Amino acid sequence: MILPAFELHHPTRLPELLELCRTLRAEGRDFDFVAGGTDVLPNYKNRLNPKGDLISLARLEGFDEIETNRIGARARIADLATSSVLGEHWPGLVEAARSIASPTLRNLGTVGGNLCLDTRCHYFNQSEFWRRSKGYCLKADGEDCLVVPQKKICYATYSGDLAPVFLVLDAVLDLAGPQGERSMPLREFYAFDGIRRFRKEPDEICLRIRIPKESEGLRTGYRKLRARDVLEYPVMGVAMGLRVAEGAVRDLRVAVTGSEAIPLHYGDLDLGNGIPPGEEGAEAVKRALLEWVKTYRNVPFPPGYRRAMAGEFGRELFMTLVSA
Repeated sequence: MILPAFELHHPTRLPELLELCRTLRAEGRDFDFVAGGTDVLPNYKNRLNPKGDLISLARLEGFDEIETNRIGARARIADLATSSVLGEHWPGLVEAARSIASPTLRNLGTVGGNLCLDTRCHYFNQSEFWRRSKGYCLKADGEDCLVVPQKKICYATYSGDLAPVFLVLDAVLDLAGPQGERSMPLREFYAFDGIRRFRKEPDEICLRIRIPKESEGLRTGYRKLRARDVLEYPVMGVAMGLRVAEGAVRDLRVAVTGSEAIPLHYGDLDLGNGIPPGEEGAEAVKRALLEWVKTYRNVPFPPGYRRAMAGEFGRELFMTLVSA
Protein backbone atom coordinates (compact mmCIF):
# COMPACT_ATOMS: atom_id res chain seq x y z
CA MET A 1 0.00 0.00 0.00
CA ILE A 2 1.11 3.54 -0.74
CA LEU A 3 1.70 6.05 2.05
CA PRO A 4 -0.66 9.04 2.16
CA ALA A 5 0.77 12.47 1.41
CA PHE A 6 2.43 14.33 4.30
CA GLU A 7 5.20 16.87 4.83
CA LEU A 8 8.29 15.38 6.51
CA HIS A 9 10.41 17.52 8.84
CA HIS A 10 13.97 16.71 9.95
CA PRO A 11 15.03 18.82 12.98
CA THR A 12 18.55 18.11 14.24
CA ARG A 13 18.52 19.86 17.61
CA LEU A 14 15.96 19.86 20.41
CA PRO A 15 15.36 23.67 20.37
CA GLU A 16 14.75 23.47 16.60
CA LEU A 17 12.25 20.63 17.12
CA LEU A 18 10.36 22.51 19.84
CA GLU A 19 10.17 25.67 17.73
CA LEU A 20 8.82 23.58 14.84
CA CYS A 21 6.11 22.21 17.15
CA ARG A 22 5.13 25.74 18.18
CA THR A 23 4.92 26.86 14.56
CA LEU A 24 2.81 23.92 13.41
CA ARG A 25 0.46 24.31 16.37
CA ALA A 26 0.08 28.04 15.72
CA GLU A 27 -0.86 27.23 12.11
CA GLY A 28 -3.45 24.69 13.27
CA ARG A 29 -1.61 21.72 11.73
CA ASP A 30 -1.72 18.28 13.35
CA PHE A 31 1.46 16.23 13.37
CA ASP A 32 3.01 12.98 14.53
CA PHE A 33 6.54 12.10 15.59
CA VAL A 34 8.45 9.26 13.93
CA ALA A 35 11.79 7.69 14.88
CA GLY A 36 12.34 4.20 13.42
CA GLY A 37 8.93 4.23 11.73
CA THR A 38 8.18 0.57 12.46
CA ASP A 39 4.81 1.42 14.04
CA VAL A 40 3.78 4.78 12.56
CA LEU A 41 4.39 4.03 8.88
CA PRO A 42 2.41 0.75 8.69
CA ASN A 43 -0.51 2.55 10.35
CA TYR A 44 -0.24 5.37 7.83
CA LYS A 45 -0.31 2.87 4.96
CA ASN A 46 -3.60 1.56 6.37
CA ARG A 47 -4.90 5.16 6.63
CA LEU A 48 -5.09 4.87 10.42
CA ASN A 49 -5.33 8.45 11.68
CA PRO A 50 -2.58 9.92 9.43
CA LYS A 51 -1.50 13.52 9.97
CA GLY A 52 -0.49 16.09 7.39
CA ASP A 53 2.92 16.64 8.99
CA LEU A 54 5.42 14.09 10.30
CA ILE A 55 8.38 15.16 12.45
CA SER A 56 11.31 12.76 12.21
CA LEU A 57 13.54 12.28 15.27
CA ALA A 58 16.10 10.27 13.30
CA ARG A 59 18.58 13.14 12.96
CA LEU A 60 18.04 14.63 16.40
CA GLU A 61 21.36 15.05 18.20
CA GLY A 62 21.84 13.11 21.45
CA PHE A 63 19.36 11.07 23.49
CA ASP A 64 20.78 7.75 22.29
CA GLU A 65 22.98 6.89 25.27
CA ILE A 66 22.82 3.49 26.99
CA GLU A 67 24.09 3.56 30.56
CA THR A 68 23.33 1.52 33.66
CA ASN A 69 20.70 3.91 35.01
CA ARG A 70 20.00 6.10 31.98
CA ILE A 71 18.79 5.17 28.48
CA GLY A 72 18.09 7.69 25.74
CA ALA A 73 14.75 7.50 23.98
CA ARG A 74 16.52 7.40 20.61
CA ALA A 75 18.64 4.39 21.59
CA ARG A 76 18.04 1.54 19.20
CA ILE A 77 16.38 -1.61 20.50
CA ALA A 78 19.14 -3.65 18.83
CA ASP A 79 21.70 -1.88 21.01
CA LEU A 80 19.71 -2.69 24.15
CA ALA A 81 19.53 -6.32 23.10
CA THR A 82 23.32 -6.56 22.83
CA SER A 83 24.31 -4.31 25.73
CA SER A 84 26.65 -6.05 28.18
CA VAL A 85 26.09 -3.27 30.73
CA LEU A 86 22.34 -3.77 30.74
CA GLY A 87 22.74 -7.55 30.60
CA GLU A 88 24.75 -7.44 33.82
CA HIS A 89 22.41 -5.14 35.74
CA TRP A 90 18.97 -5.59 34.13
CA PRO A 91 18.82 -8.94 32.27
CA GLY A 92 15.02 -8.73 32.05
CA LEU A 93 15.35 -5.58 29.97
CA VAL A 94 17.74 -7.31 27.57
CA GLU A 95 15.39 -10.32 27.34
CA ALA A 96 12.50 -8.02 26.43
CA ALA A 97 14.57 -6.17 23.81
CA ARG A 98 15.70 -9.44 22.21
CA SER A 99 12.09 -10.60 21.94
CA ILE A 100 10.96 -7.59 19.89
CA ALA A 101 10.07 -8.15 16.23
CA SER A 102 13.06 -9.20 14.08
CA PRO A 103 16.73 -8.16 13.75
CA THR A 104 15.88 -5.76 10.94
CA LEU A 105 13.13 -4.03 12.91
CA ARG A 106 15.23 -3.94 16.10
CA ASN A 107 17.87 -2.05 14.10
CA LEU A 108 15.24 0.55 13.22
CA GLY A 109 13.07 0.70 16.35
CA THR A 110 13.89 2.92 19.32
CA VAL A 111 13.29 2.75 23.06
CA GLY A 112 10.98 5.77 23.01
CA GLY A 113 9.07 4.35 20.06
CA ASN A 114 8.48 1.06 21.84
CA LEU A 115 7.29 2.82 24.99
CA CYS A 116 4.89 4.90 22.88
CA LEU A 117 3.56 2.15 20.61
CA ASP A 118 0.04 2.63 19.36
CA THR A 119 -2.49 0.20 20.81
CA ARG A 120 -3.59 -2.77 18.68
CA CYS A 121 -6.93 -4.41 17.97
CA HIS A 122 -8.60 -6.75 15.46
CA TYR A 123 -10.95 -3.95 14.47
CA PHE A 124 -8.29 -1.24 14.14
CA ASN A 125 -5.18 -2.77 12.57
CA GLN A 126 -6.78 -3.47 9.22
CA SER A 127 -6.88 -1.88 5.80
CA GLU A 128 -9.28 0.98 5.14
CA PHE A 129 -11.28 -1.34 2.85
CA TRP A 130 -11.69 -3.94 5.64
CA ARG A 131 -12.69 -1.34 8.21
CA ARG A 132 -15.21 0.26 5.88
CA SER A 133 -16.85 -3.10 5.15
CA LYS A 134 -17.02 -4.04 8.85
CA GLY A 135 -17.93 -0.62 10.18
CA TYR A 136 -15.40 1.83 11.59
CA CYS A 137 -14.44 1.67 15.27
CA LEU A 138 -14.09 4.38 17.91
CA LYS A 139 -10.31 4.58 17.42
CA ALA A 140 -10.51 5.38 13.70
CA ASP A 141 -13.44 7.09 11.96
CA GLY A 142 -16.24 5.46 13.99
CA GLU A 143 -18.33 6.25 17.06
CA ASP A 144 -18.36 2.98 19.05
CA CYS A 145 -15.73 0.66 20.48
CA LEU A 146 -16.32 -2.72 18.85
CA VAL A 147 -14.60 -4.67 21.66
CA VAL A 148 -16.67 -3.31 24.56
CA PRO A 149 -19.53 -1.49 22.80
CA GLN A 150 -19.75 2.08 24.13
CA LYS A 151 -18.66 5.52 22.96
CA LYS A 152 -16.18 6.72 25.61
CA ILE A 153 -13.16 4.41 26.00
CA CYS A 154 -11.18 2.50 23.37
CA TYR A 155 -10.25 -1.01 24.52
CA ALA A 156 -7.47 -1.60 22.00
CA THR A 157 -4.55 -3.37 23.69
CA TYR A 158 -1.15 -1.94 24.55
CA SER A 159 1.52 -4.26 23.12
CA GLY A 160 4.96 -2.88 23.92
CA ASP A 161 7.63 -5.19 25.38
CA LEU A 162 9.92 -2.76 27.20
CA ALA A 163 7.32 -0.96 29.34
CA PRO A 164 6.57 -3.82 31.79
CA VAL A 165 10.27 -4.27 32.59
CA PHE A 166 10.74 -0.54 33.13
CA LEU A 167 7.64 -0.58 35.35
CA VAL A 168 9.09 -3.20 37.69
CA LEU A 169 12.30 -1.14 37.76
CA ASP A 170 10.28 1.89 38.90
CA ALA A 171 11.70 3.91 36.00
CA VAL A 172 11.20 7.65 35.46
CA LEU A 173 10.52 9.18 32.05
CA ASP A 174 11.92 12.57 31.00
CA LEU A 175 9.79 14.55 28.53
CA ALA A 176 10.26 17.79 26.60
CA GLY A 177 7.82 20.07 24.82
CA PRO A 178 7.33 23.73 23.93
CA GLN A 179 6.35 24.37 27.57
CA GLY A 180 9.65 22.98 28.87
CA GLU A 181 11.02 19.73 30.26
CA ARG A 182 9.44 17.58 32.97
CA SER A 183 9.71 14.12 34.50
CA MET A 184 7.15 11.57 35.63
CA PRO A 185 7.21 7.99 36.92
CA LEU A 186 6.49 5.60 34.06
CA ARG A 187 3.71 4.16 36.24
CA GLU A 188 1.86 7.47 35.78
CA PHE A 189 2.59 7.87 32.06
CA TYR A 190 -0.08 5.59 30.57
CA ALA A 191 -3.77 6.53 30.38
CA PHE A 192 -6.41 3.79 30.22
CA ASP A 193 -7.78 4.65 26.81
CA GLY A 194 -6.60 3.11 23.55
CA ILE A 195 -6.95 6.49 21.84
CA ARG A 196 -5.38 8.93 24.30
CA ARG A 197 -2.85 6.33 25.58
CA PHE A 198 -0.42 8.63 27.39
CA ARG A 199 -0.48 11.44 29.93
CA LYS A 200 1.64 13.67 27.74
CA GLU A 201 0.83 16.51 25.40
CA PRO A 202 0.75 15.79 21.65
CA ASP A 203 3.76 18.10 21.13
CA GLU A 204 5.91 16.47 23.84
CA ILE A 205 8.58 13.88 23.08
CA CYS A 206 10.36 11.36 25.28
CA LEU A 207 13.99 12.27 25.96
CA ARG A 208 15.23 9.43 28.15
CA ILE A 209 14.20 6.91 30.75
CA ARG A 210 16.01 6.67 34.09
CA ILE A 211 16.23 3.72 36.47
CA PRO A 212 16.59 4.72 40.14
CA LYS A 213 19.45 3.35 42.22
CA GLU A 214 16.86 1.90 44.62
CA SER A 215 16.08 -0.72 41.97
CA GLU A 216 19.66 -1.98 41.84
CA GLY A 217 19.98 -5.57 43.01
CA LEU A 218 16.60 -6.63 41.65
CA ARG A 219 16.58 -9.93 39.80
CA THR A 220 14.57 -9.32 36.63
CA GLY A 221 13.06 -11.38 33.83
CA TYR A 222 10.51 -11.23 31.02
CA ARG A 223 8.31 -13.81 29.27
CA LYS A 224 6.24 -13.26 26.13
CA LEU A 225 3.35 -15.05 24.40
CA ARG A 226 3.08 -14.63 20.61
CA ALA A 227 2.07 -16.61 17.56
CA ARG A 228 5.58 -16.73 16.06
CA ASP A 229 9.07 -16.25 17.49
CA VAL A 230 9.71 -13.21 15.29
CA LEU A 231 7.77 -10.17 14.06
CA GLU A 232 4.90 -10.62 16.52
CA TYR A 233 3.67 -8.23 19.19
CA PRO A 234 3.05 -9.74 22.63
CA VAL A 235 -0.49 -10.95 23.16
CA MET A 236 0.61 -11.48 26.75
CA GLY A 237 3.87 -10.48 28.37
CA VAL A 238 4.94 -10.67 32.02
CA ALA A 239 7.90 -8.92 33.63
CA MET A 240 9.08 -9.59 37.17
CA GLY A 241 11.60 -8.15 39.60
CA LEU A 242 12.38 -9.49 43.08
CA ARG A 243 14.96 -9.76 45.81
CA VAL A 244 15.77 -12.76 47.99
CA ALA A 245 16.88 -12.07 51.56
CA GLU A 246 16.86 -14.09 54.78
CA GLY A 247 15.33 -17.10 53.06
CA ALA A 248 12.33 -15.26 51.65
CA VAL A 249 11.35 -13.24 48.58
CA ARG A 250 11.19 -9.52 49.25
CA ASP A 251 10.11 -6.59 47.10
CA LEU A 252 8.29 -8.66 44.49
CA ARG A 253 7.22 -6.58 41.49
CA VAL A 254 5.15 -7.80 38.53
CA ALA A 255 3.95 -5.97 35.41
CA VAL A 256 1.92 -7.20 32.43
CA THR A 257 1.62 -6.11 28.80
CA GLY A 258 -0.66 -7.27 26.00
CA SER A 259 -3.72 -7.56 28.23
CA GLU A 260 -5.44 -4.18 28.48
CA ALA A 261 -5.19 -0.65 27.09
CA ILE A 262 -2.07 0.08 29.18
CA PRO A 263 0.79 -1.96 30.65
CA LEU A 264 -0.20 -2.70 34.23
CA HIS A 265 2.01 -2.83 37.31
CA TYR A 266 0.78 -5.12 40.09
CA GLY A 267 3.30 -4.34 42.84
CA ASP A 268 3.50 -7.08 45.43
CA LEU A 269 0.21 -8.68 44.28
CA ASP A 270 -1.04 -8.29 47.87
CA LEU A 271 0.98 -11.35 48.85
CA GLY A 272 2.56 -9.63 51.83
CA ASN A 273 6.24 -9.45 52.70
CA GLY A 274 8.35 -12.58 52.94
CA ILE A 275 7.11 -15.01 50.27
CA PRO A 276 8.66 -18.49 50.46
CA PRO A 277 11.09 -18.98 47.52
CA GLY A 278 9.69 -22.28 46.26
CA GLU A 279 6.61 -23.97 44.84
CA GLU A 280 4.33 -22.42 47.45
CA GLY A 281 5.41 -18.90 46.54
CA ALA A 282 5.26 -19.64 42.80
CA GLU A 283 1.70 -20.94 43.08
CA ALA A 284 0.72 -17.85 45.08
CA VAL A 285 2.05 -15.62 42.30
CA LYS A 286 0.20 -17.65 39.69
CA ARG A 287 -3.11 -17.46 41.58
CA ALA A 288 -2.74 -13.73 42.10
CA LEU A 289 -2.13 -13.08 38.39
CA LEU A 290 -5.09 -15.25 37.39
CA GLU A 291 -7.22 -13.14 39.70
CA TRP A 292 -5.89 -9.74 38.63
CA VAL A 293 -5.25 -9.97 34.87
CA LYS A 294 -8.08 -9.11 32.49
CA THR A 295 -8.08 -9.81 28.76
CA TYR A 296 -10.42 -8.97 25.88
CA ARG A 297 -11.30 -10.58 22.57
CA ASN A 298 -9.40 -8.09 20.42
CA VAL A 299 -6.04 -9.73 19.56
CA PRO A 300 -4.93 -13.27 18.54
CA PHE A 301 -5.44 -16.12 21.06
CA PRO A 302 -8.57 -16.46 23.21
CA PRO A 303 -8.81 -14.19 26.28
CA GLY A 304 -8.93 -17.15 28.71
CA TYR A 305 -5.77 -18.69 27.27
CA ARG A 306 -3.88 -15.41 27.46
CA ARG A 307 -4.90 -14.90 31.07
CA ALA A 308 -3.90 -18.48 31.93
CA MET A 309 -0.50 -17.89 30.33
CA ALA A 310 -0.01 -14.80 32.50
CA GLY A 311 -0.28 -17.09 35.51
CA GLU A 312 2.10 -19.64 34.01
CA PHE A 313 4.64 -16.99 33.07
CA GLY A 314 4.47 -15.54 36.58
CA ARG A 315 5.05 -18.94 38.10
CA GLU A 316 7.97 -19.70 35.75
CA LEU A 317 9.62 -16.32 36.30
CA PHE A 318 9.33 -16.65 40.07
CA MET A 319 11.02 -20.05 40.11
CA THR A 320 13.72 -18.91 37.69
CA LEU A 321 14.58 -15.70 39.53
CA VAL A 322 14.64 -17.13 43.06
CA SER A 323 17.19 -19.71 41.96
CA ALA A 324 19.33 -17.27 39.93
